[in-house]
Formats: sequence, C-alpha cells, structure tokens
Amino acid sequence: MRTPAQIAGHPIHPMLVTIPIGLWIFSLVCDFVALRSGAPGSWEIASFYAMVGGILGALAAAIPGLVDLMSLRDKPVFSTALTHMGLNLAIVVLYIVNAWLRWADAATGGTPLMLSLVAIAMLLVSGWLGGKMVYEAGVGVHADEATGAVSVDRSWKEPAGAPRAGWSPASASPDRAMASDSARPRDTGRTDKPTADRSSDNLGK
Repeated sequence: MRTPAQIAGHPIHPMLVTIPIGLWIFSLVCDFVALRSGAPGSWEIASFYAMVGGILGALAAAIPGLVDLMSLRDKPVFSTALTHMGLNLAIVVLYIVNAWLRWADAATGGTPLMLSLVAIAMLLVSGWLGGKMVYEAGVGVHADEATGAVSVDRSWKEPAGAPRAGWSPASASPDRAMASDSARPRDTGRTDKPTADRSSDNLGK
C-alpha cells in the first residue's frame, strides 16, 4: 500500500515521528534525574526544551501523516488511522499544557510530571496502532496489490560475489517483513558427501 507522502519511495511520516518520540522520552528521563539531583536547574531546562522540540517535531510529522491518512481507502485501516491521529493530537495538547505549566512555574514534579507520564503511556498505544497499520495492513509497504509481489528497486545492486540464489520478485510474499526474508535457505535434508581425495591414487600409478 504505497503512501503519497514519501521521498524516493520512503514514507516521510515514520521518519519524522522518531524526533518527538526521542525528545519526549529524553524529557521524562531529565525529569527523573532532576528529582534526584542536588542541582536540578539544568536538568529542568533540558527537560523543558526537549519537550518543546518534541512538540515541534510532532507537528512536522503530522503533515505527511495527514496526507497518508487521506489516501487510505480501506475502512478498518482508516478507522485505526483516525484513532492513531486522535491520540497523537491529544498527546501534543498534553505536552503544550505541560510546557506552559513549566514555563509559568518552572516546576518539574507534581502535575507536569504526571502529564508527561500520561502522555508517554498514550504514546505507547499510538505507536502500537501505527505498527499495526504497517505490519498487519501493509500501510507504507510497497507491494503489487494485483500479484502480491513486492516491488523491487532495479537500481539496487547486489554486492559482487553474493548472488541471492532462488529469489525472484514473484517469490516474495507481502506477509514477510522484508523482501530478503524470502531468500532464506531451506533445509532439504540432503547432506553433501565429501569428495574422495584422489591424490594418493595418482601417486601410486
């Protein structure tokens, strides 16, 4: 299921979502360190700016995500995508409120910390739904829906001396995580017998 928001065949949304996820998790880590630190000021500042950076990153990731959402035609997948988007928007709102509270009061514990914990929990659910759309419904996975064959970039060249014996685009199945999974060798039960060394026979003649 090819998505329209992509660069050179790579969907943009999953590339950008790593920015807010990483920054928000780092912000929470800074909060815990600040609570245990004798000088929490620098950790509180780091947590605040990581949170703001995550908000900006989430808004940037939402644009290609919305483009992908509008391209979906399957109703169950579209419903899951709506839930995914709704959770993400709620998470962004929580972090905006969280950042505003920290800016006004410069506090780390209490309500701001609870908002961060709730937002991270919601982020886990949202990420699970995103993975469900990719790995179960194939959203963003480039596959030939008519034949079930995974599309292959012909510009990709195999390294010299490492042919993928027995693999062809038609042999790949969309239920595999990667096209290279189809190239796994199969155990046929045959055992190659060692070739006899004939050098001793040649010396005796």
